[in-house]
Amino acid sequence: MAIGNWVSRNIDELIAFRRDLHENPELLYEVHRTAGKVADALRAAGVDEVVEGLGKTGVVGVIHGQSNTSGRMIGLRADMDALPIIESTGLDYTSKSPGKMHACGHDGHTTMLLGAAKYLAETRVFDGTVIVIFQPAEEGGAGAQAMIEDGLFDRWPCDEVYGMHNMPNLPLGHFTTAVGPNMGAVDMLDITITGKGGHAAAPQTAIDPFPALAGIIQAIHGMSARSVDPFEAHVVSLCAIEGGNAYNVIPQDLTLKGTVRTMNETVRDHVEKRLQDIVSSIASGHDCVGALTYTRSYPVLVNHEAETHFAVAAAGTVAGADNVSLDMTPTLGGEDFAFMLNKVPGCMINIGNGPSANLHHPEYNFNDDAIGWGSSYWVTLVHQRLAATEI
Repeated sequence: MAIGNWVSRNIDELIAFRRDLHENPELLYEVHRTAGKVADALRAAGVDEVVEGLGKTGVVGVIHGQSNTSGRMIGLRADMDALPIIESTGLDYTSKSPGKMHACGHDGHTTMLLGAAKYLAETRVFDGTVIVIFQPAEEGGAGAQAMIEDGLFDRWPCDEVYGMHNMPNLPLGHFTTAVGPNMGAVDMLDITITGKGGHAAAPQTAIDPFPALAGIIQAIHGMSARSVDPFEAHVVSLCAIEGGNAYNVIPQDLTLKGTVRTMNETVRDHVEKRLQDIVSSIASGHDCVGALTYTRSYPVLVNHEAETHFAVAAAGTVAGADNVSLDMTPTLGGEDFAFMLNKVPGCMINIGNGPSANLHHPEYNFNDDAIGWGSSYWVTLVHQRLAATEI
C-alpha cells in the first residue's frame, strides 16, 4: 500500500483526530470548531496557505510542490458536517452533542484528507499545486455551491477536482466508481391545496381539499409509471402531509411535501412540468386552488471520463486493480460535490468502510481502518496527476 510506513507512524494521531470530530459533531455551516481544528492542523503541518471562512465556514489549504513547471493545480475535497440524528452506537467516543451525529462518515473524510495534506506538505514530491478543500454543509446546505460562489475556483483555478466518500459494506481496501451520471439530482416539492373550510357535518357548505389531494397523489404515482421512460432512473417520494387539527372541521388547506430525484436534466425538467400540470388541473377540477413550489437543490453528479480513469488508476496503485471497480451502480442519493464537478472536471470515488450500518443510521460509524487507505489514495492521486520530474 502506498506510503504505508508513513501511515503506520501517524495512524494513532489520525484516529484520535477522527474520534474527536466524532465526539463533537456540528451541523451544516455551524462547523466552527471542526473548521478551526482543521485549519490549526494544516498550519501545524506547514501547509503554505490556509484560508478560513470560504463559503461561510469552509477551509482551503494550498500546498506547493517541489516544482511548478507544469503550472497545474488539482483540488481534493472533503466534507465536515454531521447530521441531526441521535447516536446509538454505544462508542466510548459517542457524540457529546444531543441530537447531532457523524452518521455519514464526514469525520473520516476530513481525517483522510488531512492525513494526505500533512504528508504532501512534508514531502512535496510533486510538480504543481494541490488545493485541499474542507467543505461545510454537504448535508442539505449546498456548502460546495457556497464555496464556489465565494470564489473557490476563481482564486484557485483547478484543472481537476476529486472527492471521496465511504461506502458501508464495501470491503476495506476496495474502491468503486463509474463514469457519467453517478448520483441523482435532488429537488424538493411543496404542494398546497386550498379549498374552503367548514363543519364536517355540512360538507356541502365547504370545499374539501382532501379529494383534490387524493387525486394528486394518485396522479403523481401514475406519472412515474406512465409519463417517464422506465429506463430513466427517477423517483418521486411523497413524505409528509400537513393540515387540519380537529375531528369535525374540514380544513381550509392542506400541504404535501416530498422529494424528486432524477439522473438527467431532461427528465428533471419533464417531471417538474408534469407536476405543475397535475397540481393545477386536479385542484381546479375539485374547485380548489393548487400551488406547487418546486425547489431545485443538488444537480446530478456526473463523473468525467478521463478523470474517473485517473482516479481508478490511483486507487489501483494503492489497493490493487482487482480491488477497484469501475461499474458502480448509480444511486439516486444526492451529493453536492456535483456543483464542483459542474465547474471543473473530476471524479467522486467511493472507499470501502467494511461491514457497517448504513449511512444516516444511528448505529453507523466510520471505520478507522479505512483512514490509511484513503490517505494513501489521495497522495497517490497527487503523485500520478502532478508527477515530479525527480522522485
